[in-house]
Amino acid sequence: MVLNPVISKLGGKLVVLASASPRRREILTNVGLRFEVVPSWFKETLEKSLFKAPYEYAVETAKQKALEVARRMPFKHLKTPDIVIGADTVVTVDGYILEKPVDKEDAYRMLSRLSGKEHSVFTGVAIVHCNSELGKEVEYDVVDFYEETKVKFADLSEDMLWEYIHSGEPMDKAGGYGIQALGGMLVEYVHGDFLNVVGFPLNHFCKKLGEMYNPPSKNEVKHIRYDSIPYVETFDSPIYMENGWPRWAENRAEAKDSRDGEGHSHHWVSPGAGAAELQPRASVISKFPKRIADLMDGFKASKTLFTASKLKVFDLLVSPGGLTVAEMAVQIPASVIGTERLLDSVVSLGLLEKSHLGESIVYKNTEEANQYLVSSSNCSLHGYIIYCNDRIWPLFTHLEDAVQEGTNQFERAFGKKSSELSRDSCLSDKEMKLQFMNAMHSIATVTGADIAAAFDLSPFKTACDLGGCTGAMACQFTKLYPSLSVTIFDLPAVVEMRSHFCTQSEDLSRVTFAAGDFFKDDLPKADLYILARILHDLTDDKINILLSRLSQMCSPGCGLLVAEIFLDEEQRTPSRALLQALSMSDGRQRSASQYSQILKKYGFNEICVKHTGNFLDAILCVKQ
Repeated sequence: MVLNPVISKLGGKLVVLASASPRRREILTNVGLRFEVVPSWFKETLEKSLFKAPYEYAVETAKQKALEVARRMPFKHLKTPDIVIGADTVVTVDGYILEKPVDKEDAYRMLSRLSGKEHSVFTGVAIVHCNSELGKEVEYDVVDFYEETKVKFADLSEDMLWEYIHSGEPMDKAGGYGIQALGGMLVEYVHGDFLNVVGFPLNHFCKKLGEMYNPPSKNEVKHIRYDSIPYVETFDSPIYMENGWPRWAENRAEAKDSRDGEGHSHHWVSPGAGAAELQPRASVISKFPKRIADLMDGFKASKTLFTASKLKVFDLLVSPGGLTVAEMAVQIPASVIGTERLLDSVVSLGLLEKSHLGESIVYKNTEEANQYLVSSSNCSLHGYIIYCNDRIWPLFTHLEDAVQEGTNQFERAFGKKSSELSRDSCLSDKEMKLQFMNAMHSIATVTGADIAAAFDLSPFKTACDLGGCTGAMACQFTKLYPSLSVTIFDLPAVVEMRSHFCTQSEDLSRVTFAAGDFFKDDLPKADLYILARILHDLTDDKINILLSRLSQMCSPGCGLLVAEIFLDEEQRTPSRALLQALSMSDGRQRSASQYSQILKKYGFNEICVKHTGNFLDAILCVKQ
């Protein structure tokens, strides 16, 4: 085998695959390569239009994935890899790059476009060789290449398309199909490397790896040195990038590479002096369970965010100049050592920035914190965060009891017999009422614009938002649709307190409030009814009462817009919905198809589903 001469040279070396793809892992494992898997945190947001050819986009993405892992491991995993392998696969047809579908409708569009056509599958691969001699800076030899395979699809019927989509296989695969499994039934022929279509061009990779350990003479390869690794955007903003640690984002030399005629490039990069001195070379150890470790520490990160919000840290740091630890300790007020440790922890979460100002160290908000965590921001989540801290957190400290008993733990947490998620009981206490309304106001403010824009609602002239609380979502609807008027129909206690949440920036000229109980009282007449975060919290009996009343109120052509978190069809994701269900409320979380089936029973058809990517998704249906 072509890899055998190389395997002996990799003995005792730390080889890392910067990908969570089980297909790439299986391909490399099957040929005897020993490696660890460290998924890259690189955000795959490169602008495709900037690349002249699809393979250039795939190669650059693979390179950035590998470099991100190479620079992160010495600090997050406390070891320096010898080789990091990055890969990215894309499908191209008719000049379009197809990556992984975001939902079933997207998978249908992809597969319909591929039906009856020949398309190309490109995989870009980057091999990063890390040279970390003791006492010297780490150098990264990056070799990248791409492989192209031609694939021809048969003419696919609608039944075959949807049968394959409903299998779930397309959802995590470039182009929406997996040739090695059920997707093989769609394919007429393959020209080129079959494994490249699966996700990794093994033959080409083995040749390149062999060349790295049997390199050509120096005058045949051009090397360009870098003072630092090119900037890689990740989900992380670790604290070690501040206060004297290397800042990889600060390139001190312009990046250039030499690409040969076969689609390969060779260049050297270096993260700056001192990297090898910071951490001794580590030996190969068993795979680090990063995902499990992150879950174990997840409650600490949540409570850190809650505490910082409760102490108004983000409000205090809204000034662009920032504050020192001593200044913050006085403002909170809190101990200096406690304040410092809290601020540094929030920096590690990527929500604060820490920098030198003369001889002082100052802290200030990130742009994201200013937008979502400052209580006075127009799209602040502060109210919902405080609600999570004061109401949800205590419930989840009794999760073992909740699971064993199958009931909510309101009494154990708060000393009262009451359902934590019942609107009536939540609103019986003034303090709890304001806190609940604050939380709902936060969510509605952040999600309202996406829900309003999910569908074209211009045909509707009047709307009724049942349980619309403070009117935050209604304002987003009237802002987007100038001819739409919205009535908020909610409990008298809510309507009474609504003035606490009105701001000068909100236009309430087309928003009115009506008090009542939507299970008992007459509902306002409207062309469109809105149920946001309502159905998931109700028993089946209450859903029947509410939807029966709406069905009677709606004449043919009236619309119903439901906004909830939609589970996928296998009831696995998003985890946010499933974790919320552990509160043991009377209702339950559902998938979009389950909500659709319920709505159809009450005469609501022409159902459209939209996954917004926000806290809530949306379904629009019309009464027949």
